Amino acid sequence: MTDALPVLTPAAARRVTAIAARQGKPAMLRLSVEGGGCSGFQYRFALAESRQDDDRETRTDGVTLLVDPVSLDLVAGAEVDFVESLGGAAFRVSNPNAAAGCGCGSSFGI
Repeated sequence: MTDALPVLTPAAARRVTAIAARQGKPAMLRLSVEGGGCSGFQYRFALAESRQDDDRETRTDGVTLLVDPVSLDLVAGAEVDFVESLGGAAFRVSNPNAAAGCGCGSSFGI
């Protein structure tokens, strides 16, 4: 396993803070990777109520990004951003481990 933990950009941290405040939850975002999507793997984002014992975490502007050990191998060194465009608003992952991606931006291949 690598120590290159994924990080949130300030824009992503601001968005997590806003969502968490609206839902009355802690400002903790869980990033996980599941099989599926059009390229083999897909990113999953969810607000977390608490940290699991084996989670790895990074902090940006008071927001915690949590990643489980299995997902960490697939997203090590990645950057999670929040982007708004005419097509909508979404969290986007810039993943140096992804050899292939898709147009939706939520699926990738290794």
